[in-house]
Amino acid sequence: MKMFHELDEGFVCENCGKEVKPLGYTSRDHCPYCLYSKHVDINPGDRGNPCKGLLKPKGIEKYKDTYKILYQCEKCKKEHKNIIAKDDDMKKIIEISQINEKR
Repeated sequence: MKMFHELDEGFVCENCGKEVKPLGYTSRDHCPYCLYSKHVDINPGDRGNPCKGLLKPKGIEKYKDTYKILYQCEKCKKEHKNIIAKDDDMKKIIEISQINEKR
C-alpha cells in the first residue's frame, strides 16, 4: 500500500495569510514564510486527518543531508515533522532552531 500521495498544491496560509505557490519538486506541506503547517494528513498527501488544526513550528532537527521542522498541533497537541523546502525563510528556520538550543 502506497503511504505517500504526491500532492503539490498552493494555498493561503491560515497563520500569516500569505499566498503560497506549489513547490514544484515535491508536495508542498507548509508555509515558506512563517513555516506553519496544517494538520490535514494521516499519511503524507492523503488529506485524511479530520483534525485540521494549525501545526506550530517548535524546533529544527538534522535529517540526513537536510533538516526537518518539528511541529505541535495547536488543536490536538500531536507532534509532526516536515522536511524543510528550498524556498523556506532561512531567518525563520534559524529563529526556530534557536528554540531547541534554549531547551
